[in-house]
Amino acid sequence: MRRYVFPSALGIFGCAILIALGLWQVRRLAWKEAVLADITARIHGPAESLSAEGLSGKAGPEAKYTPVRVSGHTTGQELLVLSGEKGVGAGFEVIAAFQTEDGRRILLDRGYIPETDKTAPRPPVPLDLRGNLHWPEETDSYTLEPDLKANIWFARDVPKMAAALGTEEVLVVAAEAGGDAQGIRPMPISSTGIPNDHLGYAITWFSLAAVWAGMTGLLLWRIRQRQV
Repeated sequence: MRRYVFPSALGIFGCAILIALGLWQVRRLAWKEAVLADITARIHGPAESLSAEGLSGKAGPEAKYTPVRVSGHTTGQELLVLSGEKGVGAGFEVIAAFQTEDGRRILLDRGYIPETDKTAPRPPVPLDLRGNLHWPEETDSYTLEPDLKANIWFARDVPKMAAALGTEEVLVVAAEAGGDAQGIRPMPISSTGIPNDHLGYAITWFSLAAVWAGMTGLLLWRIRQRQV
């Protein structure tokens, strides 16, 4: 009987830990789904004027995803961020310097153009559009420095882009064309790109618990066979 004690205890302990990790991931899944629901609701909420009190001059990362309506015009200055779309191919996101009607200079993510339109002329154009404030977290230690000569950036880096174009560190991602007739297709912000892998992690931990339990059962069976 003593031969069963340690393997049984080890099996129960291991299963308990793995199941606890799986349950923790289930709780994390519920938390992440609530966060995504909140972000989705914020993205599609009523739009505020960018120059309204409470946003004017002090919109920061805490206002991320806030819907805004902006009117003004592009300046003709733009940065191109390497991008691509499934089934379409390589292209660029156009980040333009935008001057609002009240004189603010901000960054405007106008949307996507195919690679063939990279050198097409895009002169200043008046726009009245709806979008969302955004501070993307797309850079890390592996992100390449922009090719300034070719005007190709590899991530949306708001501080660096603002410095390059002489604007505020404020980025509005267009959700609609708003009179933009220069062949640029808006790429609205969506919560679908935010990773939520907790269900997969939970399944992995529960699967490992089942395997651990099976191995424990096999070990106990082999111990019993040796005693027969």
